[in-house]
Amino acid sequence: MIGERKFLLPGEFRVSRSSCEIATLLGSCVGVTLWHTTKRYAAMNHFLLAEFPEGGEDQGRYGDSSTSLIIRLMEKLSPDIKKLQAGVYGGGAVIGHLGAAATIGERNIKVARKILCEHGINIVDEDVGGTNGRRIYMDTMTGKVRVRMIEKSRETEALENKRRTMASRDIRVLIVDDSPLVRKILKLSVEHEPGMMVCGEARDAFEARNLILETDPDVISLDIIMPKMNGLAFLKKLSRHYPKPVVICSTIAKAGSDIAEKAREYGAVCSVDKEKLDIYRGMDSIRREYLPRLREAAIHVARKKLFIVNAKNKHT
Repeated sequence: MIGERKFLLPGEFRVSRSSCEIATLLGSCVGVTLWHTTKRYAAMNHFLLAEFPEGGEDQGRYGDSSTSLIIRLMEKLSPDIKKLQAGVYGGGAVIGHLGAAATIGERNIKVARKILCEHGINIVDEDVGGTNGRRIYMDTMTGKVRVRMIEKSRETEALENKRRTMASRDIRVLIVDDSPLVRKILKLSVEHEPGMMVCGEARDAFEARNLILETDPDVISLDIIMPKMNGLAFLKKLSRHYPKPVVICSTIAKAGSDIAEKAREYGAVCSVDKEKLDIYRGMDSIRREYLPRLREAAIHVARKKLFIVNAKNKHT
């Protein structure tokens, strides 16, 4: 009969001589299990990155130091490490940018195998890689490990699909502003940014509507003060009928302002204070404050929004 369950957090490890279940949750992290076939001693770690850095402090966070540590601890309990069997789990590409997450997971798997091989410990079970997380449960009396895959939500799947798309081509930006000079400056800044391009320019909401349908932009840079229809009214309609990631770029959308809050409520990913960009004096502020916001917003998955109409104000 399995005793109590011990749950490992990232960077933790456990060695056990009694009956219990050691469990953890793995994404790109890796867990190594050890089991002594005659003594029934068991160990598990949960590490985040492959190699212990120079000047590092927490051995448990790194695969080479953490795995070597649990091997030494098991060796203290029983010097015959030839009786140890190992398992390697996790290392999925499940966080952040897919390419980076895949590299982290692959390195973690590689270092676990390397350390075990160097100590002559046989790997009898592996469940690694892929793009899903895992829950693992180790019975310390039998050495058996159960693995349960973590299914992704639709939101996560959509986000990862979009990240894959963004990684394979330039981000398409639609610039909507009634000032020809502002459009020219913003366009110049975007087109000088690697991995980004301007797919269209619009001076008002009606031109923007047509260009959205024609060019299918990844992200929209939207001014608020415009003729015919202001940017907030257009954003509200867009979020209801044809949602797209939007970055508000306006002199009246200052941080913490009612306008900025209203823009977020209507579906904007974020707002940039155009006045702070100081766009007539150079590109430095644009590169620092504006372009990163566009890049971040482009991988946002926009959803349709429903708005409750106040009966008193529905005709205003």
